[in-house]
Amino acid sequence: MSAPMTTIVSKPGDLLEIVGTALGESGEHRISQEQINAFADVTGDHQWIHVDVDRAAQGPFGSTIVHGFFTLALVPLMLADILVVEETSMGVNYGLDKVRFVSPVKPDEVIRARATLLSASALRGGDGVQASARVTVERTADDSVCCVADIVFRYYN
Repeated sequence: MSAPMTTIVSKPGDLLEIVGTALGESGEHRISQEQINAFADVTGDHQWIHVDVDRAAQGPFGSTIVHGFFTLALVPLMLADILVVEETSMGVNYGLDKVRFVSPVKPDEVIRARATLLSASALRGGDGVQASARVTVERTADDSVCCVADIVFRYYN
């Protein structure tokens, strides 16, 4: 497995200076069928394409697939590999501007994320920065894209 390539900044305000920059690449993640089943239990989404291994083998993807929202839920975890703000009191996920599930992830495929900082602006009152990054989740086997999400987050001083 490859090691993350990380951008490290000292404080939230430093993000203002690196807008447009490729931030790096996360470590690798593998999602098992057991994790898919657990996600289905938590969310109540037991669609057969996710949890019925036998039926899904005969379906359009040839196997079960990871819930798109499970892949999306891993984005903050992978972004934490990619961007580190050292002097911050807290970071919060503020929302999403755009999400696309480009192609399904199958169980046990290895994925990683790459991110580019799209924007950054000081929060009113100067107590932190709101930033947006385009995070592209891809298969490590062939670099094919699974999910693209423009995630909005805040770092507070």
